[in-house]
Amino acid sequence: MKPLAGHKVVAAGAMAGRPLARFLASLGADLVTGGGGELAGASFLIDDVGADGFAEAGWPRARIEQLYPALVHVSVTPFGSGGPRGGWKGGELVASAMGGALRLTGQPDRRPVKEALDACTFHADMAAAAGAMAASLERARSGRGQHVDVSIQEVAFSRNVNGILSWQFDRRKLHRAGGALNYGRATVRCIWALADGWCFHSLMTGRFGAPANQALSDWIDEARLPNPLRGVDWLSYNRSTLDPEIRAQWEAAIADFFATRTRAEVGTEGRRRGINACVVAEPRDVLGDPHLEARGFWTEAEGLRLPGRFVSLREATAAAPVRDIAPSDRPGPLSGLRVLDFSWALVGSITTKTLGDLGADVVKVESRTRPCLSRLDVQVSASRPGNFDDKPWFAHLNTSKRSLALDMKKPEARALLRPLVEWADIVVENFSPGTMAKLGLDYDSLAAINPAIVMVSGSVFGQTGPLAEEWGVDGTGGALSGRTFLTGWPDRDPVIPGAVPYGDVIVPFVMAAAAAAAIEHRGRTGRGGHVDASMYEICVQQMHDAFVAEQRGERPTRMGNADPVVHHQDLYPAAGEDRWVAITLPTAEDEARLKSVTGDDVAAWTSQRSDREAAEILQAAGIMAGAVQDIEDLIEADPQLGARGALVELDHELLGRFGHVRTPIDFSRDTVAPFRPPSLGEHSVEIATGLAGLSPEQARALQQTGLFQ
Repeated sequence: MKPLAGHKVVAAGAMAGRPLARFLASLGADLVTGGGGELAGASFLIDDVGADGFAEAGWPRARIEQLYPALVHVSVTPFGSGGPRGGWKGGELVASAMGGALRLTGQPDRRPVKEALDACTFHADMAAAAGAMAASLERARSGRGQHVDVSIQEVAFSRNVNGILSWQFDRRKLHRAGGALNYGRATVRCIWALADGWCFHSLMTGRFGAPANQALSDWIDEARLPNPLRGVDWLSYNRSTLDPEIRAQWEAAIADFFATRTRAEVGTEGRRRGINACVVAEPRDVLGDPHLEARGFWTEAEGLRLPGRFVSLREATAAAPVRDIAPSDRPGPLSGLRVLDFSWALVGSITTKTLGDLGADVVKVESRTRPCLSRLDVQVSASRPGNFDDKPWFAHLNTSKRSLALDMKKPEARALLRPLVEWADIVVENFSPGTMAKLGLDYDSLAAINPAIVMVSGSVFGQTGPLAEEWGVDGTGGALSGRTFLTGWPDRDPVIPGAVPYGDVIVPFVMAAAAAAAIEHRGRTGRGGHVDASMYEICVQQMHDAFVAEQRGERPTRMGNADPVVHHQDLYPAAGEDRWVAITLPTAEDEARLKSVTGDDVAAWTSQRSDREAAEILQAAGIMAGAVQDIEDLIEADPQLGARGALVELDHELLGRFGHVRTPIDFSRDTVAPFRPPSLGEHSVEIATGLAGLSPEQARALQQTGLFQ
């Protein structure tokens, strides 16, 4: 399936080499470079200068709309179009600093360190892909294009949900933790030194983590090493509430154990045991990975092996009657789209949040017997164990949805699900491959009920290949792709890239974009299909340039804050404790301009000023600079994020009114209106009667059987 076959994409500025261009091309679009002169017949214009930059070049928005009314124009810039800082300059380092991702990356005894390559820019480009495809799907209905605007800073900010919650509810800030992940109240170590390298491993909460945690404990016992993990009831273990002193004892024992293991042992025996550990791979390891080879992931270009597709698309074998999407009373480019949501945790939840925030009608199917992890983790003081409805983490991830509580083990569930499958345009799930088939809800089964259905599956390794059913989490994709290996200082161990989720928040935008593209394709051909999104593969896509360098005879390694294509960039101390200014100098001329302001000793100049003051002075001089902001700076004092409405105030029955992370995409013509997240099963009867066609009496009878649990 090539849903964008026949579509022309004009890439302005440096966009031809950006991930957004590669994504659109992977869906079959023809990519050309240039500006206004090439727009005749184009479906998309993508740029890195923004609407203001185009206006200054003689192409204001009104002119584009007049000459090319059906054009979808997508801008991805450091701070977005318009706003008090829309004209600020910046690259990856500055956007990461101003978006809050940079502050949380690295060891606490050194200045922050950037993630490998273009992490924040890649994330923003994938958000833009979702916006582009949503606008394209709306255009298929209305015939009109529009401007889609994405700020790299805002996208980076949107990723830091844990930090946002900790500040909103407890006025607590997360800090750099090196090889650990911050989970609100808990900081869990994830990077461990092996005898000949490093591995990624974390102890996970509840049913999801219990088997892997027990397997690690058993292996430590067999190695005859001290084991404080022995005898732990892993089903009751909660990473957010564990005594920090006990965690320290556990992690010391785990560190001693891993120091006796090799990369080969972790990759073979560790995988066989299912301990949720994987090797921290180098780019050369990835290029020879049998799993990626088996999935046909790579493509060849100019003698180089390069990442190929972003998702695997399987087209339906037969056409179904064309199914129009009639707009509903909800605003947004996806108004009228109907989504049946079997997702849990981050990947699936953010996918359907994105679709719902942009106007789709999303029905989330969940259960009290196996609740989502985000309904369990007690991250802030306002939440309590055992209450599924007081978790702000769930709230952030599940705006714009209705909730159907359903005990899938009961046979009556099948009768209720069938009409919902018939109702849906899209089904989203992110269970381990094979789980939906066991429930009788795999793509072939769904297509037998609704031949026009588009199913979207997200997993760590994809639906096929030798690792398909292996266990993994966000950090698995980072470790195996080379992202972790290339993040940190050359004289130290690698660190967690970002210290907040990455693959978990990138994959949803890819899934949402692919879903919209598949629905538009269905509108032309009558054929639905199955979208197979692999976190591992998408993280490998982010490492594109490292694989090019590896094959050209270089051996990419950790570079701190340096970038091989930038003349100079780093962080400089500002006044105050742990305050820094990010400065990027693309050329020697930029360095001369900087020193004309600061003098030869840049650090002495920055250290006499606040980070914000220094950044404002340097930006006024045309220098890429930004404060390394913390969560208080971002929420309370950033005028650009405030102008863009990065947090949407919504009411919550138990938590009160607070700011929820919005889907960070602006549309020039469509408005969006996210609504509050649901309590578990809040809409069960409404959905059973309104969508599934049951009578009120039938719904009440099912409720009495305990089906809506």
